[in-house]
Amino acid sequence: MTLAGANGDKRTVTPSIIDTSGPASTIDIVFDPAGTLQWQDQNIPCAIGANGVSGNKIEGDSATPAGCMPLRRVLYRPDRIAPPKTPLPVAPLTPRDGWCDDPSDPLYNQHIRQPFAGNSEILWRTDAVYDVIVVLGYNDNPVMAGKGSAIFMHVARADFSPTRGCIAVSRDALIEILRTCNPRSRLCVPPSDSPPDMLM
Repeated sequence: MTLAGANGDKRTVTPSIIDTSGPASTIDIVFDPAGTLQWQDQNIPCAIGANGVSGNKIEGDSATPAGCMPLRRVLYRPDRIAPPKTPLPVAPLTPRDGWCDDPSDPLYNQHIRQPFAGNSEILWRTDAVYDVIVVLGYNDNPVMAGKGSAIFMHVARADFSPTRGCIAVSRDALIEILRTCNPRSRLCVPPSDSPPDMLM
């Protein structure tokens, strides 16, 4: 994957390729509609999208997509925390990092660097929610325009207020998930009308 800015500079990142087929297993993190993530006999409080879970996500709907999403890689704020200990690929953020959320742009739902001509979300934030980001394998193989972008697992706000579609947990919980996960772990979100064990 190439990260590109409007000034033409590029850097290459090789994402992990993980099989997304098959049922959830004990290496997966499973969302419970009660508002927790089930992980290694723990029930971890979490926040999801303001409009709940959707099996037909579209850009800007503030819904969390249903399905099993691989944990692709981790991005973190090097000025605020040490690199998380995890078997996943890890890279530090910079003030120029962003994520393209413009369905009309060829780099839609991809990591980009500023300056960037298309619409994008800035990943270097003044608050703490992107101090640690787990990039989830949603709408990335292949990317489909308008089906949603920048679906992450990240740090929750203190009040666990809803997200715009991501899954958020406390920073301590996220660091622990990353420490204990497997490179083949996935985040599994059942459809809103199904119980969590439908993925088992």
